[in-house]
Amino acid sequence: MTPSHGGDMLIAAPDRWDEACFSVPAVRAIGSSGLSVGILCPAHQEEFWKSIPGIHVIPHPQDASAKTIARALSSPWKASLAWETGPPAEALARLNIPRRLGPKTKPLAKQLTHPILPNNPPGTLDHRVRHYLALAETLGIDCAKPEFFTPAPIGIPPEPNTVLICPDSDFGPNHEWPLDRWLELTHILKAHGQKITIAGLPEGRHLGQSLAQSLGPDHPYFNARPLAGALPIFAVHNVVIAADGSLPHLAAHAGSTCITLFGPNDPNWKRPLGRRHHIVRHHVECAPCFLAKCPLDLRCQNELTIHRVLAHLGLKNPLAPTPKIEETAAPA
Repeated sequence: MTPSHGGDMLIAAPDRWDEACFSVPAVRAIGSSGLSVGILCPAHQEEFWKSIPGIHVIPHPQDASAKTIARALSSPWKASLAWETGPPAEALARLNIPRRLGPKTKPLAKQLTHPILPNNPPGTLDHRVRHYLALAETLGIDCAKPEFFTPAPIGIPPEPNTVLICPDSDFGPNHEWPLDRWLELTHILKAHGQKITIAGLPEGRHLGQSLAQSLGPDHPYFNARPLAGALPIFAVHNVVIAADGSLPHLAAHAGSTCITLFGPNDPNWKRPLGRRHHIVRHHVECAPCFLAKCPLDLRCQNELTIHRVLAHLGLKNPLAPTPKIEETAAPA
């Protein structure tokens, strides 16, 4: 790590990709208030946070200790904000920053000088972005501005008729649609003249790689790691169709229109940010269950039809057989 310069507010970024994306509007709002803002983030998030203008980005190794991080933060900061526990929050406490803010949760509150109670009533399920906006609002910052929710200025316009497909989920196999349906969907999109790129992730069941192999060696395929490095690839695609996971959140950040297939997760809580995106799900009695392993038959995925996905694209299946009309003899 290189030593950082000081400033008004140093924010420790959430470690998960979806949470990092949900925190962006609050970070933008804090920066727009006139404070000089720094982001302390894992190294794999550096390109992501650098896509947001006006923020000083301070990356640290993923496995860095609190002591190592604190040593690189020797320059003075007037205040800090930690959303969650971990070495970055501990490093901010080690520096004895005068005002250390964050949610009043155990054990994070022990590392703060100004723990803040959440303002959501118990039992409510707001979108996760509210968790971050609520804290910024307690600082007297107006967060209700459209520019805080816009995609990052990647500077790459989407190409017409381009679709990126990612069947893999880094949230686990429960969040993945069956491979045969991805394959059928890809053939339908190609029949409609769409240019398809397949993305794969090292997590899950490697469905992206299997899908690309089924389509043939000449089909465009890339391994979307690191995710932040793939922002330009997301931006150039007009539509991203993906399993519920980190990738659609990054694609939404890059400006692509996302169609996300949900299973055990709750889209009311964790859908990608932005009105232009679509959520596809099959309602079953046991969803959302948030379980890592389905105790039943994974019906939320197995009963999700291609028709539902095509409906959000405004397309029909041109490969479906035309129903036969039985002829009846004319009455004598």
